[in-house]
Amino acid sequence: MSLSVDIEKRLGDFHLRARFECEAGVTGLLGPSGCGKSMTLKCIAGIERPDRGRIVLDDRVLFDSEGHVDLKPRERRVGYLFQNYALFPNMTVAQNIRCGLCRERDEARRKGALDEALALFGLRELARHKPHQLSGGQQQRVALARALVNRPALLLLDEPFSALDAHLRLRLQIEMLDALRSYGRPALLVTHARNEAYRMCERIAVMQEGFALPPEDTKQLFANPGTVAAAMLTGCKNITPAERAGERQLYAPEWGVTLETALPVPEDVTHVGIRAHYFGQKVAQNRFPVDFVGDMEEPFEWVLEFRYAGQKPDSQPLWWRIPKEKHPQRMPEALGVAPVNVLPLRRGDNGR
Repeated sequence: MSLSVDIEKRLGDFHLRARFECEAGVTGLLGPSGCGKSMTLKCIAGIERPDRGRIVLDDRVLFDSEGHVDLKPRERRVGYLFQNYALFPNMTVAQNIRCGLCRERDEARRKGALDEALALFGLRELARHKPHQLSGGQQQRVALARALVNRPALLLLDEPFSALDAHLRLRLQIEMLDALRSYGRPALLVTHARNEAYRMCERIAVMQEGFALPPEDTKQLFANPGTVAAAMLTGCKNITPAERAGERQLYAPEWGVTLETALPVPEDVTHVGIRAHYFGQKVAQNRFPVDFVGDMEEPFEWVLEFRYAGQKPDSQPLWWRIPKEKHPQRMPEALGVAPVNVLPLRRGDNGR
């Protein structure tokens, strides 16, 4: 069970170039608004037509510009969960879910599949309700049931949690993960939220300005993002231009320090990144004098801003993020960071 995508599409000045493959399990498309994530899903589903390229799902060609193949959406066996759920307001929960069975002609099978979906998603007692009578979480369960009831070969999820409050979002992510594990086929999740991507996705493809980088294992991507775009999207707050100073050394001119890294430094390195949680007042490696210039209180943490002693005055301060109970009574004169937490980065413009 696999999906292979290699497409291009132009919309005015915007140029989408999506090229990736994914297997069973959840693959994330992580990127900022306007980078082409939703357009990629629409091209896969057949809602939009690429200018060129090829889309193959389980050895079935869904689209091939050279071979003149362009299957209609209903022929692609793709389930689509829209950002706003797109439920039919004049239909009941049961009727909405039955819409996902439009290709099934056997009435007994339609009834059996509907009953199974209502039970699986806890919707039996709501079967006769209409969308306006449902909470946001209930509407999402109906939309997911409709997308999965016909056992599609691929499930597309377009920012399915964006309209929910934080508490409900986390609870429904847990519920959806259970549903996706039983689904057992490829799913593609569009999101701009790094925590959501980390929780939901086994692999992540970073998108920037219409270009999708190849999917990587989620934990590996966060440990070594590789590009400036991936580092920013995975939450790295301290990023600065850098030069290669050795096989495992980076010189950061704006910070005025040379850093040891546990990772090999590529020849085309352009930046270095350090996550805000990784500094320590007792860490001996990469330890330099610092001057604290500000702080910001958050519900459970402090963000402490500092500059290295030799840092350029017009450059941005660095962030050190610590739990509230670990706020030092007296600010340290120096901070260190372990080499394993020093990230060499490439600019990665348009995937290069």
